[in-house]
Amino acid sequence: MAPKPAAPTPEMASLSLASAPKGTAKRDALVAAELEIQSMWEREKAFECNPIYQEDGSKAEKFITTFPYPYSNGNLHLGHAFSLTKAVFRSQFERNRGKNSLFPFAFHCTGMPIQAAANKLKAEMEQYGTPPKFPEEDPEVRAKMEAELAAAAKAKADKDKAEGGKKGGKTKLVQKTGTGIVRQWNILKRMVPEEEIPCFADPVYWLMYFPPIGVEHMKRFGSGVDWRRAFITTSVNGYYDAFIRWQFNVLREKKKVLFGKRNNVYSIVDGQVCADHDRSEGEGVGPQEYVLIKLEVLKPDHGQARHEKMDALLKRVENEGKKGVYLVPATLRPETMYGQTNCFVLPTGEYGAYYIDATNEVFVMSARSARGLSCQAYDAANDVYFTKEFGKIECLETFTGDELLGLPLKAPNATYEKVYTLPLLTISMGKGTGVVTSVPSDAPDDYVALKALKDKPDFAAKYDITPDMVDPFEVVPIITIEGYEAKPLIKDEMIAAGQAHLYFEPESKVVSRTNDECVVASTDQWYLAYGEESWCSAVKKHVLDSEKFNAYDTAALEKYETTLDWLKEWACTRQFGLGTYLPWDKEWVIESLSDSTIYMSYYTIAHYLQGENNLNGEESKCPNGIKVSDLTDDVFNFIFRKGFSIPSGCAIPSETLENMRNEFRYWYPMDLRVSAKDLIPNHLTMALYNHAAMWDDEPELWPRGYYTNGHVMVDAEKMSKSKGNFLMMLECIEKYSADATRFACADAGDSLEDANFNRDTANSAIVSLSNEAAWIKEVLADSTLRKGGELNFMDKVFENETNRLVKATEICFETMQFREGIQRGWFEMMIARNEYRSWCQDSGVAMHEAFVRKWAESLIIIMCPICPHWSECLWRDLGKEGLAVRAPWPTVDEEDVLLTKQAKFLRSSLKNFRGQAGKAKKGWKTATILVAEEYPQWKVDALLWMQSKYDNGFPSTFMADLKEWSTTSVTDKKQREVDDVGEMGMDIRCPFDQLAILNESKAYLKSQLGIDELGVGSVLDADLAVPDKTSQNVTPGKPYLWIR
Repeated sequence: MAPKPAAPTPEMASLSLASAPKGTAKRDALVAAELEIQSMWEREKAFECNPIYQEDGSKAEKFITTFPYPYSNGNLHLGHAFSLTKAVFRSQFERNRGKNSLFPFAFHCTGMPIQAAANKLKAEMEQYGTPPKFPEEDPEVRAKMEAELAAAAKAKADKDKAEGGKKGGKTKLVQKTGTGIVRQWNILKRMVPEEEIPCFADPVYWLMYFPPIGVEHMKRFGSGVDWRRAFITTSVNGYYDAFIRWQFNVLREKKKVLFGKRNNVYSIVDGQVCADHDRSEGEGVGPQEYVLIKLEVLKPDHGQARHEKMDALLKRVENEGKKGVYLVPATLRPETMYGQTNCFVLPTGEYGAYYIDATNEVFVMSARSARGLSCQAYDAANDVYFTKEFGKIECLETFTGDELLGLPLKAPNATYEKVYTLPLLTISMGKGTGVVTSVPSDAPDDYVALKALKDKPDFAAKYDITPDMVDPFEVVPIITIEGYEAKPLIKDEMIAAGQAHLYFEPESKVVSRTNDECVVASTDQWYLAYGEESWCSAVKKHVLDSEKFNAYDTAALEKYETTLDWLKEWACTRQFGLGTYLPWDKEWVIESLSDSTIYMSYYTIAHYLQGENNLNGEESKCPNGIKVSDLTDDVFNFIFRKGFSIPSGCAIPSETLENMRNEFRYWYPMDLRVSAKDLIPNHLTMALYNHAAMWDDEPELWPRGYYTNGHVMVDAEKMSKSKGNFLMMLECIEKYSADATRFACADAGDSLEDANFNRDTANSAIVSLSNEAAWIKEVLADSTLRKGGELNFMDKVFENETNRLVKATEICFETMQFREGIQRGWFEMMIARNEYRSWCQDSGVAMHEAFVRKWAESLIIIMCPICPHWSECLWRDLGKEGLAVRAPWPTVDEEDVLLTKQAKFLRSSLKNFRGQAGKAKKGWKTATILVAEEYPQWKVDALLWMQSKYDNGFPSTFMADLKEWSTTSVTDKKQREVDDVGEMGMDIRCPFDQLAILNESKAYLKSQLGIDELGVGSVLDADLAVPDKTSQNVTPGKPYLWIR
């Protein structure tokens, strides 16, 4: 009798990750081992990658993975870690597959956030001292401030709801902090020593402080980065700054950067365009064009007291020589103005009469829309704005909506000479101008509202609307001619006639990081001409070619196509903030989404310029003695572009330049970029555009694949500080270990939908990883394991399961399905081991050393992309040569599909036997497993018919043909089985020896079922005299436990 193998851990036996570890010993051991392994990796330069060439001079197969550099205004959190794992997993997977796999990393510092935070801190210290004594430190003052903030938030939410805006009673700020009292000093206090906080009033200090911490946290996570290539952005890093200046000079040379007045989302408070990364709300929102229709206010003709203010305004306008007063609804369909029957306002809305300098007229509209109009061009070609002073507009009078009701108007293009202002209760003051044109023939809502005023005299009387204001106005049909686009023609005619003007506002609400609600402004801008037909067409052709670009998800691919359809001219510069100055116009700084589009190519040469521990690009640390001033456009042209020679008089040695050029050519194109899905509408698409521009003559250098994931929740809830589930990366590493955190990230999900990081999974992974490592080391040191000799059925099954699961895991990882990958590469590998261990133990035979070792060594490497420290420790402990992170992916035989079917036969039979044994009557002791070799005749007929239809697969008409042939449903299941195992699924006899498998496994079955005596026989055995009722339960491949 062989010694009893170690029992399975409870976690692995049940494959449940529900129980958390007690105490921290196992966690502490994992963390200590990780630190030791990380030191070894650093000594061995495990992740430093250089070009490798074959003997014939061809490139060794490479794989370069990149990840959007995180913004350096704080420490990395779980959201970063989750998305990061997708890149880290794939990069290590490709390394184990034998590719020269590079994963570089950097830190983004360009733009407004750091500058804004530094300015805010400086203001706090100037106002409240250093350290500041904030008024809310007094409990009474704090309570009062919180009450005021809560009341303001509620009033705003109620107003938004009334105006058709978002539901909910909390602002984003209150949702994040719980109180809304946010101080920059206090934010920093949670991340840095308090005595160091004053230094952060200098924005450059942020760049020196947080990126090195990011490097350390990434190392603790086992990220597998070649840190020689790391850098920060902005002009602080002269090398990267020179690279970006070169990029923009090339873009300008190719006429991709242009100048002119453009309408962009704009913050009046910040005094500049507000791009996606400058926003706290409204990412991806662009300008929407409207047409303001000028409805001239005529002299009130019903003697209503509410019109006194309008009467006075009309007289004032006339006396001051102004041209008139107009209600100005914003419409998307100016071609329908022929059907106007009236105009609508919100009775409770607040309106103003605003003087328009450009036309010497007065426009009645909401204050919000007037603020936006004051930033827009009336005549862009001649630099004439609607108002004399940009961003400011004079309000001559204010009105409630009720004071505007019943006013007579002259509507351009309308059939009726005079129409009236009527009430509409569903108008949103947060959209358009608060004034709405009414075209009942084109808009059902307009029709319903007008009809209600006609049909309900009491409703009309409530708002002092008299019958003559509504009754004479019938629906005016509008002619539509198919294929004829009237909108641009009518729009241009009305604008030319002075009856209308263009007006823009954001498609939906946008709030800057300085908490300013943004408008659309017409400003002088350097802009990238995204959307230009030939440029867009080239990018779209590349993205939609599955041979050249892999989006990994059809939904993601659709998002790229949609973005390419709408992304147009993009303001690429700002007038302040951190970054690189535009090389030909130093008044402008290149904004954060525009200096981060081809930096993946900079990774290929960064180690020549900056090297390790030189994030800021200090010249004195350059490993090749290259000065920033040496990096001319001609130098970069030689390195990165085709057809350029080494510039004459260059201070950089020719050999170094050739090496940099060759390194770029070796690593490019980028094989994979990993990102969260919210970068599809901006950064990811812009990167495609810029690669297509910079290397327009070499499309083979454009990105080969983008993988995007959803955001991560924690325990099925959105991460939130107020909920206590906002986790930082280092916090997770210290609490769970890096590998257990990575395991839980892998298990969280892979699709565009939001994933779920389960803290119980991380806790249980600590136990599972610890126990499995201990078991592997213990069992492989066991001298009683079998070696050589004849193989039993379960030896073969165990090896075949290992082969199958190694292949299945490889397919999952290659397609970025990491959750499915650990199902195959961890959980199902555990099931295979557990079944083998139990079978051997119950059968009284030792496990076979060769197959246990093959399983263990395969497990170590296929889990290396997920848990590299765990793998590295075990690899070393098993005496394997080299590093696990450089070890090749296991080489395994093809799966024996028939053997897989035999294993499934034994597994499903045991499951069925358990159910059948549970139904046995008390006192029944005789048990026999009954086996059938052939199907009944009707099934044989069905299988023979299926064989006649099968030719390397079933025809598309299979199910329809089946319905004609037979009404039975048994063939449905058989079709699925054939799809799985091939033609053997249609055998009319069982394709393997059931009796042999069951007899060889009899001891195992007896032990598992708790049955002392167990027979195995054919259902046709005359000696058994099986009753007909019992024999009907037996079919080929589905034995029956007959207890009597």
